[in-house]
Amino acid sequence: MSESKGGDLRVIIADPLLPDGIETLRAAPGLAVEDHTESDREALRSALEGASALIVRSRTKVTPDLIESADRLRVVGRAGVGVDNIDIPAATRRGIAVLNAPAANTQSTAELAFALLLAAARRITEADASIRAGEWRRKELRGIQLSGKTLGVIGLGRIGAEVVWRARAFGMRVVAHDPFVSAERASDLGVELASLDDLLPACHAITVHVPLSEENRGFIGRKELAAMRQGSILVNAARGGLVDEAALAEALGSGHLGAAGLDVFETEPLPADSPLRDAPQLVFSPHLGASTYEAQRQVSRQIAISVRDALVDGDYSAALNAPFEAEDRDGAGPIMDLGYRLGRLLAGLEDAPPSRIDVRYGGPRDGVLGPLAASVAVGFLERRVDPPLNVVNALSIAAERGLEIVRVRTQAVGDYTNYVELSAASGRGRGRRGGGLVVGGALMGSRMEPRIVRVGTFRIETEPRGTCLLIRNRDQPGVIGAVGTVLGEANANIAEYHLARRKGGGQSFGVVRIDEELPAETLRELEHLDGIEEVRQVNFD
Repeated sequence: MSESKGGDLRVIIADPLLPDGIETLRAAPGLAVEDHTESDREALRSALEGASALIVRSRTKVTPDLIESADRLRVVGRAGVGVDNIDIPAATRRGIAVLNAPAANTQSTAELAFALLLAAARRITEADASIRAGEWRRKELRGIQLSGKTLGVIGLGRIGAEVVWRARAFGMRVVAHDPFVSAERASDLGVELASLDDLLPACHAITVHVPLSEENRGFIGRKELAAMRQGSILVNAARGGLVDEAALAEALGSGHLGAAGLDVFETEPLPADSPLRDAPQLVFSPHLGASTYEAQRQVSRQIAISVRDALVDGDYSAALNAPFEAEDRDGAGPIMDLGYRLGRLLAGLEDAPPSRIDVRYGGPRDGVLGPLAASVAVGFLERRVDPPLNVVNALSIAAERGLEIVRVRTQAVGDYTNYVELSAASGRGRGRRGGGLVVGGALMGSRMEPRIVRVGTFRIETEPRGTCLLIRNRDQPGVIGAVGTVLGEANANIAEYHLARRKGGGQSFGVVRIDEELPAETLRELEHLDGIEEVRQVNFD
């Protein structure tokens, strides 16, 4: 159904949107709304020719080829929080702002997490089932009260902070673990910060609110469950895969854990043979965190308002990928994309969170240091904090976690007309500026393609995309062959192998691009090879 009028900016609705959002768009001057929720892929591709905005939920995949067919697209809006179905780097390079509805489900998800905690603590589902079975097990179904107990909150993002307020209202003491939250922020929330090792045995209940990445998959495993207090409660309403489900079933079956509440699962729907199905004292819900009328209504309104403001007022402040200014759309995107990828690189090389990152830009463009710094912060923090993280909030979130991002305008370096360099103040290792690791990148050619050109004291030129292994080794024969043998045995295909040598230093540095991420055991096998000193894996996409 098309409602386009001559001269109007066309907004394509690819996935169903509630009436609140549709009416918000229709009421805006100069916007024409087109409903393509029933269109197939080819029809959608055709409709995007000349369109200014595309709104999707999770069904439609916004891939590079779809983006290429949208010759005048300015905005992609996701009616929800997650943007896994949108190729953000491809959109960024085209100067397309990616918007989402970041806060719409915060209250609903926090409420559900606390509801799971209450249901587990008071054995509500068991009580309900027993009455329906004609029983009256009043004496057996004794639970615990939350008042006076200690709640552990892992992750103090938006949702984690909302859970804190609810816990305090119930008279609970709250201990939190989040290495990127400052003491001042913790004080504002009224929580005590602790290491994970200290938090686990100290709490009567623990709730998890962190993003899922390959690094923290199975974050709560057998070791962590064993460290938890006898009879305690675990709640996960964040992401499936954070908790080792087999280990959780064992901990519940043995009685070590008193109860658990899960809204998310590693595989959804929950498989029929999942060990969780037979685990006692376990409260389930089928990923209902955002499944309230209020949350869905807010999602539709929020994304409609953000799209409207971007198209009508030129306000891109809600953009996940870049705060584009109208006059700088063509030039800023590639620079910010480079900064984002360098941030990912720095995060993959730094174990301990630095207190400061210096962002240096040497090039002809004015007004890009702010967006560049924010893009660096996004790349560095995105696997360490609860989403949504974007260029608008990344610097403030970094500050909350005690990370200072310093912007420095410098001269162009060598033949590079657009050069970006990051240095982290951490005081460990060599090849560092002011005590921190230094990484550098540049934009190459008329298409401004991103390249890594420096890692520490090594000069190397490689494209930051896909999955890369960063290998520091002694400069001796046989290392490359040994690496290739291990990767071959692991069925890992090598796409590229770039090598840099340090004169007189006895060390080499290699960047190996592979088709898929390696499991931890293969990385350990590489590190144990003769001559290998360090192996890191970074996914730039």
